[in-house]
Amino acid sequence: MKTLLATLAVVAAMFGVAQAQSEHPTIVLVHGAFADSSSWNGVAAILDKDGYTVIAAANPLRGVKADGDYVAHLLASLKKPVILVGHSYGGSVISEAADGEANVKALVYVSAFAPAPGESAAGLAGKFPGSTLGPTLAPPVDLADGGHDLYIQQEKFHEQFAADVPKAEARLMALTQRPVTEAALNEPQGKAAWTHIPSWFIYGDADRNIPPRLYDFMASRAHARRLVKVAGASHVVMVSHPQEVADLIEAAAREVER
Repeated sequence: MKTLLATLAVVAAMFGVAQAQSEHPTIVLVHGAFADSSSWNGVAAILDKDGYTVIAAANPLRGVKADGDYVAHLLASLKKPVILVGHSYGGSVISEAADGEANVKALVYVSAFAPAPGESAAGLAGKFPGSTLGPTLAPPVDLADGGHDLYIQQEKFHEQFAADVPKAEARLMALTQRPVTEAALNEPQGKAAWTHIPSWFIYGDADRNIPPRLYDFMASRAHARRLVKVAGASHVVMVSHPQEVADLIEAAAREVER
């Protein structure tokens, strides 16, 4: 009888854990320019291990409204509450996508733009000194519609984009980077979901793409619930410091679960 009771207690405990995990919000990760969904691998592995459902969306990097609509359709297909996370230009996309999506309960900006309506990523990047991205860009690639795709020069990618990532890993990131259109970085923001959805921010103080002072400005303006500064981290803080980024996402999730 004691053995049976002990077995039932274990089963009940396991069921309780499984039930708690199933009640977690879904985490949707949106990458930025010059990156792809694999940039979230370290963060996704931690979240998955901790029982969260994770989706690393493939951001088209074509334009704020178009990319926002693309992510919004994904959000509309999800039934559980969502924590929406964006990196770099992906912050512009999540700000656009989350507006009007009732299941999005929190926004997490990871070295990301949080533009107000009418602002662009490029315009914000020039608000404070410090970005050295411009001179590292390769000659634009002409597109059929008259637009241009932008890449970072492969030989400058490590120092500019991912200085605190091991050289071999950064090299692969450079080789597999996805371009963003010039128009996307200059497109005025239409919607700003951070004005009414709680937000969290994290960035590295050695970021060379976006001036760290800009992150402080945007987090203050958004009345962020929490702002984390990672000493010595580059623009890809989620690659070099996945635990810190995952911890912040889970902190946002816990507030939603209350």
